[in-house]
Amino acid sequence: MESDKKPTPSADDQVAGDRAPAESAPAVPAVESAPARPTPAPGGTPPVKTEIPSGTPPAARVAPGAAKAAATPTAAIAKGIPKAVAARQNPTTVVEATTDAPVNKMRRRIVWASMAGFFAAIGLATMRFFLPRAIMEPSSVFRIGFPGDYSLGVDTKWQQQFRIWVVKNSDRIFVITAICTHLGCTPDWKSSENKFKCPCHGSGYDSEGVNFEGPAPRPMDRANVSLDAECQIVVNKDRVFKSEKGKESQFDDEGAYLPA
Repeated sequence: MESDKKPTPSADDQVAGDRAPAESAPAVPAVESAPARPTPAPGGTPPVKTEIPSGTPPAARVAPGAAKAAATPTAAIAKGIPKAVAARQNPTTVVEATTDAPVNKMRRRIVWASMAGFFAAIGLATMRFFLPRAIMEPSSVFRIGFPGDYSLGVDTKWQQQFRIWVVKNSDRIFVITAICTHLGCTPDWKSSENKFKCPCHGSGYDSEGVNFEGPAPRPMDRANVSLDAECQIVVNKDRVFKSEKGKESQFDDEGAYLPA
């Protein structure tokens, strides 16, 4: 009977038995719990998990998305939108500068050229305003060559330049002013008819400038003639000789002719 009974362990033996399994069991490493994964919004893209090093201080433990959100927003770039419209839609919108088209450059050049031409014309007109308004006319005193250069009859080579005719007859040389005494037209010498004919109103003059037909009231005037030191004929149109009705003719006065 005594052999069937087991000895009752003491208190010290129980404590030692409780400690033995604990000391003999291998140590299990502590597993760091993973951070909770944020739940994605319905219909959205799941956020990307970002691992933060364990040595990062708490002040720097900020997600990259939060840093971008906290930073100053970058202005958007709008292409092809007018500046005024973009400013109304979004004041922070920056319109990207584009290169001007060749048509715009040509328009600018035309505008600048027009403005330059306008101001140049104004400047020239201003300068012309201060210049004297003188009419350039040939001198009323001039030389027409030597008496021997002329033959008998009417010479018309000075008609265009000085508006005179040189007439030489058997005893004298004189100069007729090519001005009709009716209204001041320039008559034409008709050699076939041996007369001067005014194309305006039909006045007729003989080879010495004496009127005989048409409305001309008197003969054509004669210019003063003289000889210079070289014996050339000098004509002075400022001094004329006339033959008027009721008055003595001046055609025989000194200076009205040169002896041939």
